[in-house]
Amino acid sequence: MVPYQPIIKFMYKHVKTITAAGLMVLFAGVTAFILTKYPTFSTSPSSRSAQGLAGSNALPKGLLPPIDNALLRITKKSFGVYVAPANSPVSPERFKGYHTGVDFETYPAEKDLDVSIYAACTGLLRLKKWAAGYGGVLREECRLDNQAVTIVYGHVKLSSVTSDVGRTLTAGEKIAILGAGYSSETDGERKHLHFGIHRGTAIDIRGYVQNETELKNWLDPQIFFR
Repeated sequence: MVPYQPIIKFMYKHVKTITAAGLMVLFAGVTAFILTKYPTFSTSPSSRSAQGLAGSNALPKGLLPPIDNALLRITKKSFGVYVAPANSPVSPERFKGYHTGVDFETYPAEKDLDVSIYAACTGLLRLKKWAAGYGGVLREECRLDNQAVTIVYGHVKLSSVTSDVGRTLTAGEKIAILGAGYSSETDGERKHLHFGIHRGTAIDIRGYVQNETELKNWLDPQIFFR
């Protein structure tokens, strides 16, 4: 465990006598100490497996977010929302139906940057192809709350996917980058990640269904992120 408590007590005791410049120096020193003594103490995507966040094939506690700052990115289309050209938060809208996943949006500054996508669970890569409405799409099988599910990652750049179908993906590993917005990589859609969880192992990568009965075959990803 990183020894935060002694550090906090020291800063609290001497905060009245430390200048702003002194605080900066102290903070830099504390940071250097932590990184030197605890080199794996990091929250960067590259260190997820090193921190034991890779998980196992069965993930009773949930999924790893497939993109950095995941929950903050769900700003337009959440799970189960009914979308149609007349009421969609996206314009122009070409789809109609109940949204089977969540859309993780990108920031304006990421328009021309590579946005990494990570495996949300450990499981077999079952599908990697170009599909209408998605551009590049991946489908992964894993177990969630002791039930078989398939994960859909839509709008990815297929040429960035180095794993072959049939390979086991490890939760937290980088598996792709997002496709370029309004290109063939996303089939003309904006740059974002569509992420869906379908019950069972049946092949179903639909981004929308036409009734609430069909929607029951899908799970809301937000409740599983840990």
